[in-house]
Amino acid sequence: MKRVVTFGEIMLRLTPPGFKRFSQANSFEAIYGGGESNVAVSLANYGMPVDFITRLPQNDIGDCALMEMRKRGVGTDKIIRGGERLGIYFLEIGAVSRGSKVVYDRAHSAMATIEAGMIDWELVFKDAQWFHWTGITPAISQGAADACLEAIQMANKMGITVSTDLNYRKKLWKYGKAPGEVMPELVAGCDVILGNEEDAEKHFGLHPEGVDVTHGHSVDPESYLSVLKQLMEMFPRAKKVITTLRGSISASHNTWSGVLYDGKTLYKAPSYEITHIVDRVGGGDSFMGGLIYGLLTNPNDDQKALNFAVAASCLKHTIYGDANLVTVAEVEKLLSGDASGRVSR
Repeated sequence: MKRVVTFGEIMLRLTPPGFKRFSQANSFEAIYGGGESNVAVSLANYGMPVDFITRLPQNDIGDCALMEMRKRGVGTDKIIRGGERLGIYFLEIGAVSRGSKVVYDRAHSAMATIEAGMIDWELVFKDAQWFHWTGITPAISQGAADACLEAIQMANKMGITVSTDLNYRKKLWKYGKAPGEVMPELVAGCDVILGNEEDAEKHFGLHPEGVDVTHGHSVDPESYLSVLKQLMEMFPRAKKVITTLRGSISASHNTWSGVLYDGKTLYKAPSYEITHIVDRVGGGDSFMGGLIYGLLTNPNDDQKALNFAVAASCLKHTIYGDANLVTVAEVEKLLSGDASGRVSR
């Protein structure tokens, strides 16, 4: 099987232990992660060859991020080095009625100061079959957006499938460009688009037609169809448009599902109730990792691919950290209906 390539920023995540607030913290737990690196880790866990592309500073902290990827079986030999620092984000994990909180410290990071021409995309994509990026990358800086566009255009030229998770992050768009000025040209080159109604609205000004897509913690899959159709009309290259369905009862208790639209049929996945969330960061990334795996291993069965993605990301909510550290067998066990959590002996 040919390789998958993901491109984006990996950061140092600093989290107060337990469920402490920032003001209570005397120490922080260090984890390395980011949207596209999380997808790469998922795929590596499923046994797929995958490379993560980024720019890391030439220092010990950059080395630690590199080692984290290597430890998880992700290819790192095409990562470039340079810049002054690794981006950081602080995460305060919420519980019950108190939501989680993120504070970014990633200005002037190695990835934020990347420029077009620094990466040889033709070399990167040799023997690759899939390229994945997220809306986080072009939100970082103009240089990151330019490098991302460069990658998409080369992937299109080489016949490589391109996917994106739109991932709107209002705290990141600070360099003078609005999402609507940058994202359309990038997404136009994508074959598979993952995004929710907020992503569609903030990036492209699209709204669901005549419905409120969420009602408390109740989520109606049919309500998202108009948004998915509008995305497909705006981006005719796209063959599949997908959204995750999260019903938030509290920070610790969510419902979780997803839908996929291929231009003709709306596929709906089973819904899971996640009653004791350990860590929801990376939930969308784990869904995307599962979806890419499912579409590559079951190219003619969108329902099966969607079901795998939802089950995989359901399990991610039980794992501390950014990345989904589960195996195909564990996902398939949940898909079979076994959610007992019994000890495996």
